[in-house]
Amino acid sequence: MNKVFPIFFILIASLLLGSCSSTEKFSLLQNVASTDSLAKADFQAVLQPDDVLMIIISTDNPIVAQPYNLSAVNVASVSSEIGVMQQRQLNYQIDQEGNIQMPNIGTVKVAGKTRNELVETIKELLVGKITNPVITIRILNYKISVQGEVNRPGSFPINSERVTLLEALSMAGDLTIYGKRDNILVIREQNGVKSFQKVDITKGDFINSPYYYLSQNDVIYVEPNKTRVNSSVIGPNITVGLTAVSLLITILAITIK
Repeated sequence: MNKVFPIFFILIASLLLGSCSSTEKFSLLQNVASTDSLAKADFQAVLQPDDVLMIIISTDNPIVAQPYNLSAVNVASVSSEIGVMQQRQLNYQIDQEGNIQMPNIGTVKVAGKTRNELVETIKELLVGKITNPVITIRILNYKISVQGEVNRPGSFPINSERVTLLEALSMAGDLTIYGKRDNILVIREQNGVKSFQKVDITKGDFINSPYYYLSQNDVIYVEPNKTRVNSSVIGPNITVGLTAVSLLITILAITIK
């Protein structure tokens, strides 16, 4: 009977060794030296159809600017009541043609521009109408979604209009141990066309990727690794497997005895 224990030990050791994984599968941004430096990324969100914008035009004389704002805006209190104005839903929604309609300005082409570019466009449209206008623009429905092997999947609003893929994963509670870190899918829509990009966040050069910064409405999907896939098959059959191992050990014990 004692001869069975070495055999049993070998079986257990084989299972344990088979389950060991290299840290390379879990470590992020590998091969990045502490002395590495990168040029400052000049990322700005590009406006798209269905984006909801808050646009406020102000100047030294609020009465002059008032006709160019949505009627409910109290221009005199712009600096102190931004939050109140948002609650009043003083918003412009970009239509499917990429335009918005602004009071006393008319149709303005918005989609495809960055926020700073739109500011300059509106200033040009106000030449001869308002002196030294100040244009405030915010994207109100900026959000990203994270799905798959993360601890808290869901959609997350972004207030800064600037978020990295790593920050988005942190918002979702980070990847589970079953998430593939070298094959994360980013789904992005631009000009009505969806793109699908696989991203490897274990590599240091990922920070140079155009998908390091996310765009509004990006969807991130973390694929399950082989361990998770296999566990979905092994799990229901674990009792059968243990029974088979137990039976094998019993047969060996009887044979050796």
